[in-house]
Amino acid sequence: MTRDEAWGILNEYTKSESLIRHALAVEGAMRGAAKRQGADELVWGLVGLLHDLDYERWPDPKDHTAQAARILGELDVDQEIIEAILSHAPWNWDRYPLDRPIRKTLFAVDELSGFVMAVAYVRPDGLTGMKASSVKKKMKQKSFAAAVSRDDLRQGAVLMGCPLEEHIEFVIHDLSGIAPQLGFGRGS
Repeated sequence: MTRDEAWGILNEYTKSESLIRHALAVEGAMRGAAKRQGADELVWGLVGLLHDLDYERWPDPKDHTAQAARILGELDVDQEIIEAILSHAPWNWDRYPLDRPIRKTLFAVDELSGFVMAVAYVRPDGLTGMKASSVKKKMKQKSFAAAVSRDDLRQGAVLMGCPLEEHIEFVIHDLSGIAPQLGFGRGS
């Protein structure tokens, strides 16, 4: 599957601008992580781009990821991509555990990418000049992005094998490289 084909599929099933920006953010974080780990940037990027492709139409846990797996399976998408997408949902961990680098990374960057973007939206300079300390400060505010599990953010760093601050810095760096695609001004 090419990136253009994946983009077409995402846009066929996802109309929400915020969900599309989230997909782009996770794609960027996955590509950055793949580069740092010497993995296939295209494959990891596709996982990030497509991980929530079914969420808008099928948000119920019994359907979310299962519908994406069905859609992608019908298109003969590589099993590694499908299984990584299935692994980002806790209800699938019995069959698709976080036991491979691509799966660990998707879990680690999914919620963190969204949280970093939420922090950027309330900063005058967006992503420009953002530091991990700004993100960690917002993590302490329970009312800020309240739906995001702080435990999941911390567990993501553990899965990546690095301190939380370093993990956050990586994601900030990766998202800064695609800031205009995410709706932030040039260099934000």
